[in-house]
This record gives sequence, C-alpha cells and structure tokens, in this order.
Amino acid sequence: MVAVALTWVEYTAVDLRWLAAACRNAAAARRMLALALVLEGSPRAVAAETCGMDRQTLRDWVHRYNAEGLAGMSNRHKGLGRKPLLTPEQTAVVAELERTAPDLATHGVVRWRRADLAAVIERRFSLQRCRRAPSPRRRSLCRRVPQPRQANRQRARQHSGTAICNASPSTDERPGRRRPTTPPTPALMPPLAGSHR
Repeated sequence: MVAVALTWVEYTAVDLRWLAAACRNAAAARRMLALALVLEGSPRAVAAETCGMDRQTLRDWVHRYNAEGLAGMSNRHKGLGRKPLLTPEQTAVVAELERTAPDLATHGVVRWRRADLAAVIERRFSLQRCRRAPSPRRRSLCRRVPQPRQANRQRARQHSGTAICNASPSTDERPGRRRPTTPPTPALMPPLAGSHR
C-alpha cells in the first residue's frame, strides 16, 4: 500500500508539535503529534504506534488533514438524537405556560401534569402525536419553585437571623441508624502488637 502524502503544507513538524502542546483536546493533540512524526520522516507504523493508533487509522487522519487541515483533527459529533417535535418558539411558549400557574376556568386543571401539557400542545400547535410531552423535570422547561422544606428553612433563617447549614445529616443522624451505646467487648477486639496472652 502506498503511503498517502501530506499535501497540507501550512504547518511544519515544529508547528504541529507546538499546536499539539497548546491543544486542550487530547485526541486531536495525539493526531497532530503523529502527523509531526510523519513530517519528520518517521515510518508511518512507528508514528502510529507512538501515538497510540493503528497505521490504517493514521492513514485515515492523513486523508482528513489533507482535506480539512487542522480543523479536521477533532472528532466530529454525529447528532444529538431525535429532532425535537417543537420549534424553539413553540418551546418558549410551552416554557412560559409551564412557569405560570394554570387557570382552572381556562385550562381545567390546577397544576400542570405531563398529560395536561401534551393536550395543550396538541391543541395549540396541532400536533397529532404528542405522546412525548415535555417533562417538568426537563432543564429547559424547569420550573424554579422552591420545595416546601426549603421554603420553611428560608423562613426560619429569616426569623432567627442565623445561617442554616444545607449539608446532609451524617449516617449516624439519619433515622433508623443508631450509634452503638456500648464499647466492643475485649474478646472481639484484635490483640495489640507485642501483647501476650
């Protein structure tokens, strides 16, 4: 098999090493170092093995470097999954709808559930199949309402004037766990070093 020549001549081996040292992407930096070794005259197999890849993989990266330059050394992200059902404008409308409390007379509910949001989305945006209603826990549509326990703690903090620690209780303070009240018996303790029985 004939080795593919490096046709992108914008960078020398020294430049590629310098760029690899400055690169925050480890995989792209390894690829740049492999190309620098090739430009310095190392055999392709040695350059590939030194940088933790197969010779064929190095050949693929040489093709990509020739086609795209330094930008081609980074991984391509395929996609972020299924295309969303709602456009960004529609998502903003649903987010605003979720942030406001529903009106019993208008919406027929006192709080939003997934099924209620799905019905509203189907009516407003005429989507026939809206079984995948946005979850209230979804970050982009998350309601920032404090939990009752947090609200009580905030009120207590305001009345007492002191800060309340938000740390979770230790395992000994949790309900259902008790600290042993008696020390361990000597028969169960390991013998001390140098002691005779």
